[in-house]
Amino acid sequence: MDGKNAILNAETLESVELKFGDFLRHADGYFSEHSMGMIREALAIADMNLAGMARYDGTPMICHSTRTAEIVFAEIGLGRNSVISTLLHDVVRTGKMTAEEVGAMFGEQCVEIVKGLTNISDVRTKQSKEQAENFRDLIVSYSTDPRVILIKLADRLEVMRSLDMFPDAKRVKKSWESLNLYAQIAHKLGLYSIKSELEDISLRFLEPEAYAEIQNKLAESAEERNKFIEEFLKPIKDKLDLLGLKYTVKSRTKSVYSIWSKMRRMKIAFEDIFDIFAIRIIFDAPQEKEKPVAWQIYSVVTDFYTPNPDRMRDWISIPKSNGYESLHTTVVTKQGKWVEIQIRSERMDEVAERGIAAHWRYKGVQQGGLGSEQWLAKLRELMEGDTHGLATRFENTGSAGEIFVFTPNGDLRKLPEGATLLDFAFDIHSNLGATTIGGRVNHRNVQIREVLHNGDIVEILTSKTQKPKSDWLQIVKTGKARNKIRAYLREEQAKAASLGREELERKIKNWKLSISMEDAVTVLCKYYKVKTGTELYGQIADGKVDIADIKELLTRHLAGEQLTEVRGRGPERAKVAGTTSEDALIIDDTIKNLDYKLAKCCNPIRGDEVFGFVTINSGVTIHRNDCPNAVRLKEHYPYRVLPAKWRDTKATGSAFQATIRVVADNVTGILNRITEVISHELKINIRSMSLSPNSKGELTGLINIEVTGTQIVDMVIYNIARIKGVQKAYRVNN
Repeated sequence: MDGKNAILNAETLESVELKFGDFLRHADGYFSEHSMGMIREALAIADMNLAGMARYDGTPMICHSTRTAEIVFAEIGLGRNSVISTLLHDVVRTGKMTAEEVGAMFGEQCVEIVKGLTNISDVRTKQSKEQAENFRDLIVSYSTDPRVILIKLADRLEVMRSLDMFPDAKRVKKSWESLNLYAQIAHKLGLYSIKSELEDISLRFLEPEAYAEIQNKLAESAEERNKFIEEFLKPIKDKLDLLGLKYTVKSRTKSVYSIWSKMRRMKIAFEDIFDIFAIRIIFDAPQEKEKPVAWQIYSVVTDFYTPNPDRMRDWISIPKSNGYESLHTTVVTKQGKWVEIQIRSERMDEVAERGIAAHWRYKGVQQGGLGSEQWLAKLRELMEGDTHGLATRFENTGSAGEIFVFTPNGDLRKLPEGATLLDFAFDIHSNLGATTIGGRVNHRNVQIREVLHNGDIVEILTSKTQKPKSDWLQIVKTGKARNKIRAYLREEQAKAASLGREELERKIKNWKLSISMEDAVTVLCKYYKVKTGTELYGQIADGKVDIADIKELLTRHLAGEQLTEVRGRGPERAKVAGTTSEDALIIDDTIKNLDYKLAKCCNPIRGDEVFGFVTINSGVTIHRNDCPNAVRLKEHYPYRVLPAKWRDTKATGSAFQATIRVVADNVTGILNRITEVISHELKINIRSMSLSPNSKGELTGLINIEVTGTQIVDMVIYNIARIKGVQKAYRVNN
């Protein structure tokens, strides 16, 4: 505070009055004496700290700040704190002050505004249509205070108005950004005047020839157009005057960008656009009388000119989602000329032009974060209230739930909040993720578990010897990364099992032991207390089971010795007979149960009563109790049968394939109806469907569907059976 008082002496403030008199006189009409005193102080601080800094044309940097501030209070309608933050933004951005120092001088509200503006200024966009939406979301995500995005739009508008001073490359880049990022945000907020100006200036530099051609044609037809408008309006104005209505009339020429866009979209010439201009009738009426007055004026217009019913737009009864209200109609004169008429109140016009009015009052939003689309919608509602009170009524959550980070070359990636460096690596490419050993975030070395934040610049470091590990599953947040890690671990386990099996087969052959591979695996699995041959093979490959011990064990077994010693740290084998539910094999889809396979002979799904069968080559196969092979397996290999049950959870999301046989009348439309019931009404994915006529004149065949359990299958069968013409529907094994 001492530093502030030192610079704000009478001489300094007098100098500010002399240098920025026009700005201060303009602001004086919008703010109280107290607020003006604070704005003068902020201006003096900005002037001192930005001294010597110039723009491309040599004008002082402070001129950008004051011109942007004028847009902020005069064109957008924001208050004192927004103006102060605008004036001091470049001071903080250039490192002359911190946001906290600004807050200490002018209040805490300025801290978040200045921080948000600085974050957006640091964004380095790439001219990529594919990434434009991500960049828009990133800009919005920095606007934890809703005034930030509004001030940034003002800042960008001032830059575009001064674009002639910039080098050619800067002009093109800023024009692309303005057209694809900032104009789109302004449109969502209903700031149509700012949107149109940003679009027109952008077009002037991106498509100079097309822009000049349209401008020239507009200028050439201006006199004729003005004369027509005057004659067109005379009978309407006479009648409105007679009715005693208070109104003003404006003629609005379509923006150059809108004309260019329509010509390109519809592939027509300038002369073929009939709505080059629109006439706007703006009336003065209390809010409760706006609608009847609007329709009264509409009646007057259509008394003289014939309306086109297809071009009628009633946005008064049902406003647009961004708050726009107006009554639009297109009428034709006796000479066959079409004219668009817009009818709205002064309040509606203010909303349409500046996006700020008191049409709706903010009623609160649900707790929790908002996506960028919702954020903009809620901000729009706030803007239609008192803009001076925006921050106090806004949930400062921004685009919660997602973050945006950059690659070193400027590509933008969207990730969920809480995502780590490892998530980022897998998001770029699976091979990159699999070989990640660490990285750099904002040029700082970090580990793979580093949590990323909005705007981080992330570089990945890799090693050819790195491989995914099971503990990586606890580090990553995204489903993509988790699935890739699991797939790699499955592949590695399969490779290890193959190597282990080959090793065991070779040793048994070399040892010349009179025991089959199948019996050897059964003995060893029981001794080492592992569930499957695959698990045994993996332990052999990893060296967890000594191959020399195996020879000793098999030799003792063949000698008739009872192998009672139990080694190894594997899970307990389920009991074959008299087991309790706790001893049963639990079937789920976690990483530790990779060796479970569903038998193709009976196609079990969640909810079926099942048992496990230990195979030699394929681990444990899960069969239904009513499987055609169940009796044979249980009678001939009881020692390889495992009690099993499904894990009791609804959160697995596992997808099983079930097959339904359908017998139906061969009538027109029956296939479409069955498909509609399954896919559209029940939202079930059909994997395949094959129905054909039989000798009895019926349609019969199989439908394969993806389900999460038996309850879903029962529901599908019930709904198919209810279809008129379906004789039977039942589940089959395959």
